[in-house]
Amino acid sequence: MADITHTTTKPHLLAIDIARRFNAVFIELASGEQRRFKMTNSAQDFDRLVHFINATAGVWRAALEPTGDYHRPIAHRLIQAGVEVVIVSSVAQSRYREAKFNSWDKNDPKDASIILDMLKHGMVMRYVDPMVAGHHDLQELSKTYYQVTRARTKVLHAIVNHHLPLYFPEMQRYWQTTRIEWWLRFMLEFPTPAHVRRLSKEAFIKQAWELVGRKVEKTAKLTEIWQMAEHSAALPHAPDCLAVETFRMSLRQAQHLNELRRSLEQCAQEVLTSNKDYEQLISLPGIGPIIALTVLAEVGDIRRFAHHRQFLKYCGFDLAKLQSGSQRGREQLSKRGNARLRLAFWMAGQVAIRLRENAFKDKYDRYIRSDPGNADLRRKALTAVAAKMARVAYSIIKSGQPYQRFYEQSLPSGSIPLSRAVEAAPYH
Repeated sequence: MADITHTTTKPHLLAIDIARRFNAVFIELASGEQRRFKMTNSAQDFDRLVHFINATAGVWRAALEPTGDYHRPIAHRLIQAGVEVVIVSSVAQSRYREAKFNSWDKNDPKDASIILDMLKHGMVMRYVDPMVAGHHDLQELSKTYYQVTRARTKVLHAIVNHHLPLYFPEMQRYWQTTRIEWWLRFMLEFPTPAHVRRLSKEAFIKQAWELVGRKVEKTAKLTEIWQMAEHSAALPHAPDCLAVETFRMSLRQAQHLNELRRSLEQCAQEVLTSNKDYEQLISLPGIGPIIALTVLAEVGDIRRFAHHRQFLKYCGFDLAKLQSGSQRGREQLSKRGNARLRLAFWMAGQVAIRLRENAFKDKYDRYIRSDPGNADLRRKALTAVAAKMARVAYSIIKSGQPYQRFYEQSLPSGSIPLSRAVEAAPYH
């Protein structure tokens, strides 16, 4: 929570409970006069509200409860009109409502009054408009990449779990990675064993030669596939039946999503090439172009956080503990921050602990040293590594210096092992 800055002049207060179609609005003027009304998410109603604000002299403060992305257009219009905009946590609002009314019952007008009360007491959070802050393009690129990746994963799972057992189960052994382009090309041309066996071995090898990968023994692999197709567990599909064509549709969709994701990755690299914060981030072990894009898109200007603990809280890496009287619960992550940031640093941590010597791998190894086979301990260790990754990312961007690998834990003599010391990465 962040306290809003009070001025000597009493401000006009505006509380909006955001919804998909209609927003509940509660206004309290500096004179104490209150007004309630509904407004739609339309340009006409936005114009009427902004006209009322401009016609009423004085300082305006507005609080919104974010709902999806429906709050962003009205928030942008208010910021452009000179209104200070803050947001209210839905969890905090729910608890405040239950404490005030002793009931979980809710409705939009009641929620608007709760938002107004929380605005008066400063129980609000800072709102950063991505368009005003300048990272709207990165945010949309990152979210589009995420949606494309989700769609692609769904199609690939359908191919492996549904289509392959029916059409060509033996080809499962060659499914090694989700980026295996040659496999999709081959299956488009030979979706069933019947497509393979209608050709002689020599004709099949000649026709499929350009489809398989380059770094393989093509003759041996294609001969093996041709022989497998003779006794396949697949259903007896006719080569030109409608079912086979539906399989090909899924394969084409997977190809299209692969190409789309690749173009988004290339676009991200081109956009971020001259970004100084991006250069600092990719110096971290485990962070590549897409994770760096996600971090920059979700955070914006990381320098707006005065301390790394504020950034960790924004990510949801801060610790929380339930305590009542003499009963104390164990500390655990609050998970109240940005879920996509937590996922990005978690994935970066998974990569970092598998690389050669670095501070993150060393922290992970020290954490699980007492019981390496304990899955719960390994999960906690990876969480600690992810939190450290976020903390170091904040530090290197704030300082403007790239990450330098070093061995955190010195020997008893105070010296650093030579094998670790030589890993220090020079920068210019």
